[in-house]
Amino acid sequence: MSTPSGGLPTRPSVLAGLHGPGDLKALPADSLAVLADECRQFLVSAVSQTGGHLGPNLGVVELTIALHRVFDSPRDAIVFDTGHQSYVHKLLTGRQDFSHLRGRGGLSGYPSRAESIHDIVENTHASAGLSWAAGIAAARRLETHGQPDGRYTIAVVGDGALTGGMSWEALNNIAEWKDVPLIIVVNDNGRSYEPTIGGLATHLAGLRTTGTYERVLNWGRRFLTSHGRAGALVYSALHGLKKGIKDVVAPQVLFEDLGLKYIGAIDGHNIGQLIRALERAKAFGGPVIVHAITEKGRGYAPAEGNQADRFHAVGRIHPETGLPVTPSRSWWTSVFAEELVAAARANERIVALTAAMREPVGLAPFAAEFPDRVMDVGIAEQHAVTAAAGMAFEGLHPVVAVYATFLNRAFDQILMDAGLHSAPLTLVLDRAGLTGDDGPSHNGQWDLAMLRMVPGMRVAAPRDAPTLRAELAEALADDDGPTAVRYPKGDVPDDIVAIDRMGGLDILARTEGGAARVLVVSVGACAPTALNAARTLAHTGIGATVVDPRWVLPVHGDVVRLAAGHDAVVTIEDGLVSGGVGEAVAAALQANRVTMPVLTFGIPSAFLAQARRDDLLAEAGVDAAGIAASVAAALMPNPAGGATGALPATPAAP
Repeated sequence: MSTPSGGLPTRPSVLAGLHGPGDLKALPADSLAVLADECRQFLVSAVSQTGGHLGPNLGVVELTIALHRVFDSPRDAIVFDTGHQSYVHKLLTGRQDFSHLRGRGGLSGYPSRAESIHDIVENTHASAGLSWAAGIAAARRLETHGQPDGRYTIAVVGDGALTGGMSWEALNNIAEWKDVPLIIVVNDNGRSYEPTIGGLATHLAGLRTTGTYERVLNWGRRFLTSHGRAGALVYSALHGLKKGIKDVVAPQVLFEDLGLKYIGAIDGHNIGQLIRALERAKAFGGPVIVHAITEKGRGYAPAEGNQADRFHAVGRIHPETGLPVTPSRSWWTSVFAEELVAAARANERIVALTAAMREPVGLAPFAAEFPDRVMDVGIAEQHAVTAAAGMAFEGLHPVVAVYATFLNRAFDQILMDAGLHSAPLTLVLDRAGLTGDDGPSHNGQWDLAMLRMVPGMRVAAPRDAPTLRAELAEALADDDGPTAVRYPKGDVPDDIVAIDRMGGLDILARTEGGAARVLVVSVGACAPTALNAARTLAHTGIGATVVDPRWVLPVHGDVVRLAAGHDAVVTIEDGLVSGGVGEAVAAALQANRVTMPVLTFGIPSAFLAQARRDDLLAEAGVDAAGIAASVAAALMPNPAGGATGALPATPAAP
């Protein structure tokens, strides 16, 4: 494949001619395999330069081609669960400029309604797809008063997504329908971020490996029909016992006992087989499950086999080798992984839980050393939290490691199972704050405001590797109730050494200024920003004390005591400004009758478009220059001699 001066691949011949699904339908059948090869070449070349979800998309090339060959998007609604398998869908629906994939102004790494009428579901939290599809199909049935109108609803669901309870709630509902044209395509590659686990995974593994049923029937047909008309009649009778035979040699009884028609297992890389299976499902007229076996990372040697998980999501890589262009420094995740293993060696009460993400959240080393002390619950964060509460009841100290954005799904369990029962468990929240290029559904900006509502919850926000190690140790030693430790995505900054300690607070800096003096309360990874803002304020005549509370919720009494010696308080966080740490600080000051201006800086209550984390923070005013300018404008006398610093003693968003 040739590449232009810009570095991205030129659009190959067949793919270049596709501007929408109609063009795909017009292709001769013998062009489809060529199209599949070109899609893979394009994905490897393009994603290697931008980063993104490579492995999942390489695995669904033929499946996506078959879907658009058989169905008529957008008239037929195609829902992807999860959306990280939608790159090929983008290519086939006319979106072939991947030059700024996941970047400002470029294509989203997930389906996006703003991009195309072919995209339906933007929320990329797994296991919601079947509920979306059920709702769409039910609404269409109401619109037509139960009469078929030729429109189909298709849910493309990964086998990992089927481990989530929401999928089964939807299946239970769908199974009651007999005449609703809803097709569930199970994209079964045996893994989500990593190998899928649990009873469902075992069941699908049986289906995945069951060529036995078809071999039995093929042998019977050949043997019996070779014995003339009598043999053919016997074969026909045996074929009528199809379901009974399948119960013996293929365990798809799980789906069929729900009342759902099952077609499969199909080779997910054979376009002809896929098209025939989808056409059969389309003709059935009711809910159908089409089970397609695919290979994550298909066609890209570095991603195939045991390396497939490493290419679930990649940064910029060398396409020939799959190696990163820029080797990473130490990640927050790796620091946590190392420290948890060390803690578990010293304390056998420590156990760990994950929601199908051992590798991404740093539990792989723990699982390797303590396989009996780790529990992968599948994509089921609610279950993970409540199971952890049960473990805590029995005297263990569970660590539930999840991405901060996925913790949203388990709020009721955090409140009623962990909080109400004062369960001594620790939530470790990776990717807290803004993740940037992953888009609005993956930003972890909600965690602080959410956890602040839970009585008895203590939340730590480390600023660097040493404080992560120390605060994790403190959380694991706390047996009085639930704790949380949260940190952002990416590289750990250089160590930020405190110049002093006041009670439970780390004093990071003191700067001089004669016009006013502010207490800057920094939350976790915002420490470098807070320090830079304090230096800038010093040049305007405003002195500052920069403090890291370490444990940011509930507000430490020492924050209130320290505030009393200042003219104003400034809080800086990478979570929601509404309901976050800043508001908690203001409330604590008010409760203790400490009256002074409070200026809070944080993330607005909005779904932020994809962009670099630093750019998003700057746009929200949570950068050193923006903070310093806002504080100076609020506190310094204006040119007319009056004061502009009449700030309320309650939080105000910048």
